[in-house]
Amino acid sequence: MKIGVISDTHGLLRPEALRSLRGSDHIIHAGDIGDPEILKKLEAIAPVTAVRGNIDRAEWTRKLPPTNVLELGGVSIYVLHNLEELDLKPEAAGFAAVIYGHSHLSKQEISNGVLYFNPGSAGPSRFRLPVTVGKFVVKNGAVSGKIVDLDV
Repeated sequence: MKIGVISDTHGLLRPEALRSLRGSDHIIHAGDIGDPEILKKLEAIAPVTAVRGNIDRAEWTRKLPPTNVLELGGVSIYVLHNLEELDLKPEAAGFAAVIYGHSHLSKQEISNGVLYFNPGSAGPSRFRLPVTVGKFVVKNGAVSGKIVDLDV
């Protein structure tokens, strides 16, 4: 199963991000969406799971939860915007991965058997960081991640 991961679009969904996410079986948006049209465009590619980020304060964002739990391809994934707000032990809860955003800095690391994955920011360039999205592959009950630099 292929899972596209995107975060911190801040109202800008670049064509490069859309192209990179094509072929995904599911897409996860880790918050700071900024515009409801972004979710509609992502849903045209694959089913979307999204969480509310700290800039998502408009009326339309009230339907978005601050965290989400989903099972895809036989693995459990916990999604939130700001990793500092994580209020559980993912390894004790049986999560294979924690997906988050907020920092605009792409990162992936394994801690206590859990993959912590931040796809970075796919929206406006900030802090001189690259514009990136992420890709997950779930196979045989295991998850692996890859950061994709959009070269913009």
